[in-house]
Amino acid sequence: MKLFSYWRSSAAFRVRIALNLKNLSHEVIPVDLLKQGGEQHLPSYSAKNPQDLVPVLEHGSHVLRQSLAIIEFLEEAHPTPALLPKNIEERAWVRALSMDIACDIHPLNNLRVMKYLHKELKLSDDQKSSWTKHWLENGLAGIEKTLSTQARQGKFCLGDEVSMADVCLIPQIMNAKASNCDLSNFTKIQQVFDECIKLPAFIQASWESQVDYPNKS
Repeated sequence: MKLFSYWRSSAAFRVRIALNLKNLSHEVIPVDLLKQGGEQHLPSYSAKNPQDLVPVLEHGSHVLRQSLAIIEFLEEAHPTPALLPKNIEERAWVRALSMDIACDIHPLNNLRVMKYLHKELKLSDDQKSSWTKHWLENGLAGIEKTLSTQARQGKFCLGDEVSMADVCLIPQIMNAKASNCDLSNFTKIQQVFDECIKLPAFIQASWESQVDYPNKS
């Protein structure tokens, strides 16, 4: 398998974690989203993903895109260890929490959105920072409330086993920390974060562990 990835992409980060958790051998192929206007716009890459986004997973002759779709593919092809619970109600809950992050929080702070705010709407750096922090803190407040009001959380979002929800949450927390968001009131989220970052699968998928991480020696 080949994973087309960018070190700071939250979506690619999710897939890296899932591949590591399932101990699946894969080659990471960096796609620089900033170099010369972004390598994701090159015709060779657009042929793989017409949306010009990462990640893309090549699995034999199959080309897969969209991080949650890729993770669910991996779950079906390699069901152990499971990232989705067997219970259908809990499975729906994990999917919903994952979509809260991947579909509602993350897109508002994606690179192409930030570029548009800067180039087209002429927002200043301070205004862009305010936008980022507002939507990250607003979205994560909803995640914190979800974890706090339902008796599902254990060490992780759902009990004591890592699920797709954790795979989605940790990259978003990394973004929030890098954006200097105020996470002091998100105690449930911090508990999950502290447990996840102990695990090799998350450490190996982290920004600093990537071959394209800036100034990597």
